[in-house]
Amino acid sequence: MEAAHGATSPVFVFAIALAAGVAGLVIARHVRLPAIVPLLALGVVLGPDLLGWIEPGALGQGLFALVELGVAVILFEGGLSLEGSRLRRESRAIQRLVTIGAAITAIGGALAARFVMGFDWELAALFGTLVIVTGPTVIGPLLRNVRVRARAATVLEAEGVLIDAVGAIVAAVALQIALGVHESPAGGGLGALASRVAVGAIAGLAGGGALALLLRGPRIVPDGLENPVALGGALALFAASDALLSQTGVLAVTVAGVVAGNARTRVGRELREFQGLLTSLLIGLLFVLLAADVRLADVAALGWRGLATVAVLALVVRPIQIAICTRGTELEPRERAFLAWIAPRGIVAAGVTSLFAAALEQAGIEGGRELRALVFLTIACTVLVQGVTAGPVASLLGVRLPARDAIAILSAGDLAIALAEVLVRGGRRVLLIDGNPEHCKRAEQRGLPVLFGNALDPGVQARARLEQAQIAVGATSNDEVNSLFAREAREGFRVPSTYVAVGHGGTALTRAVLSRQGSALLFDGPKDVERWSVRLRHGDVQLERRTFASAGDADAGPPEAAPWLILARERAGTIEPVHADEAPRSGDVAWLLVVARERERADEALRALGWGPDESDRASAA
Repeated sequence: MEAAHGATSPVFVFAIALAAGVAGLVIARHVRLPAIVPLLALGVVLGPDLLGWIEPGALGQGLFALVELGVAVILFEGGLSLEGSRLRRESRAIQRLVTIGAAITAIGGALAARFVMGFDWELAALFGTLVIVTGPTVIGPLLRNVRVRARAATVLEAEGVLIDAVGAIVAAVALQIALGVHESPAGGGLGALASRVAVGAIAGLAGGGALALLLRGPRIVPDGLENPVALGGALALFAASDALLSQTGVLAVTVAGVVAGNARTRVGRELREFQGLLTSLLIGLLFVLLAADVRLADVAALGWRGLATVAVLALVVRPIQIAICTRGTELEPRERAFLAWIAPRGIVAAGVTSLFAAALEQAGIEGGRELRALVFLTIACTVLVQGVTAGPVASLLGVRLPARDAIAILSAGDLAIALAEVLVRGGRRVLLIDGNPEHCKRAEQRGLPVLFGNALDPGVQARARLEQAQIAVGATSNDEVNSLFAREAREGFRVPSTYVAVGHGGTALTRAVLSRQGSALLFDGPKDVERWSVRLRHGDVQLERRTFASAGDADAGPPEAAPWLILARERAGTIEPVHADEAPRSGDVAWLLVVARERERADEALRALGWGPDESDRASAA
């Protein structure tokens, strides 16, 4: 009984590795480094070489099954996060990177391993195919910490997701050749590669389409079960595709993720959040286990030749790859230079390498331990060096975006102009977007920056530089257009906060739907935007400030037809648009519009809600 529950039991190893993985994720978030850095360190410290708390061998074949399924989930989540519109804008560079670029990396990596490291040709070819991948598990956190121009970020993200699947398939074919195995009717070499890509892509399109249909309405999948269905479907697709033709599951789940993520389902945001959390957990667990499974003596034995091989891969092969694959694209030279510097390897390289090392060992072929040590050295060096230097390099090249501080407002109508003027008065950078030339002209006359065009058009969105926006506001009289704009800003440009104006038809259900989409209800409740714009145009309202003292009768909330509208709120020296989901705090200052002829009723109701008037700051509205 003691042995079963000792330090070498599978339960103990799994539990400690999972806890260490979570700890590594927390540490990474605090120090703002890619999570792989602390995860690798924890795996080494807790592994057999040091403390001996984690012995991956105790899991037996379960370790490799866990790695395969974990990689499938990670690639499915990566596919979900790829935006179709952004992929299309940079499709030329992305297509080259996952085809021509993959071949360049494989050849360059193999040559470096052969002539610098001294591997034989078969082992060198395996190394070249294993380092094709970059990986969303390291690219994603890196780009969250270092925000760069949208084009460069899109290329890196798409390459990280798609190249993982391509690299895994190419490496599998190379392993078959190295082992002398041709067990499938597809044959070997290029024929095996082409057949696997075809089968994986077709299976992924079919599986992703089926998942999208299942998640579109509640008739088949009841509310609350969408995430388990998506996860179970992805894993079943991975296993079925691999059973049909080995090593096709990785591409199938990646393609399925892209299809399902870009389909209009009722749970798109919730699905991405769930898969993102699960992926983080799996990354932590797997990296700790795989790092603990690598012996420090094997890595040290590589010596200077190992470091030189990694240097050639990063400083020679990657720049050549980027120069060829991005030639003639819209990417600027400075963006291409940044892409040439960033190519960290991640969990897929680590997981596939561990599987291949075990396969080589079982076949009695030497070199599996050295291969795994060299790949892990590549992962450690590229993640650590590029993760630490990405920010300074991006700043030096001029591709790093400034901190998000802008507020993008859809509409240049009278109410939107009133909101913008209050925000500008508080020191905020504001941009109005409107397709009505008269609205744009009025905004320009008031000295406000305005962009003419359809805010749902990708070209207009790019010119609006939404990647610099901290808040996106849909303030037209059309609820649906407001919601679509907020969704585009949030999903296409990762704008942290999105607010949507809703007319008097807005109900509690509407607010719940907005919350599920990741947006909040603009102003202090549903408002008739057109009616308030008319009031402003006719001079029927006054703009004033009020300070919040106590909660009062705040639970009652403002009446639907309240003779006031709270535009913005100042707190701790920062002014932002008001949204109905945020409760005011003592000391908050609100900028609000009050209907002049109903001032007495408004004063009484606002006092009851805790808002005290400040007559000295009252100003006439436009």
